[in-house]
Amino acid sequence: MYVADSGILHSLLKIGNRDDLLAHPKCGASWEGFMVQELLRRTGAGRGEAFFWGLHAGAELDLLIVKNGRRIGFEIKLTRSPKVTASMRSAQRTLELDRLFVICHAEGLPWAMAEGIEAVPATLLASPEWQPLEP
Repeated sequence: MYVADSGILHSLLKIGNRDDLLAHPKCGASWEGFMVQELLRRTGAGRGEAFFWGLHAGAELDLLIVKNGRRIGFEIKLTRSPKVTASMRSAQRTLELDRLFVICHAEGLPWAMAEGIEAVPATLLASPEWQPLEP
């Protein structure tokens, strides 16, 4: 079951404060859900444009947006120093992604992780300068 509202999720899990959240085993899932909602809001992706993608073998992508003829992937990591994974490479190759963004808990400016893969600090989701759907 996926609970899109992080406030409701935290209430159901009896998470009352920041320390409780950081110590909870669902902290990463809460972060991921919150970031997916923010990405959907930021990109304006509607029904039929936003997807979760996964293979039986285990490779997955947290969010795939297909909009204006482009395929943009998003992987969400609650870390300050994300690494390129085999799952990211699989998604990039299989889905023929135009770009793959790794939304992370770091600070500063985006940086290239590998060809076609860019790490983006979550704080930039609020910045008008960061345009994930533009070339």
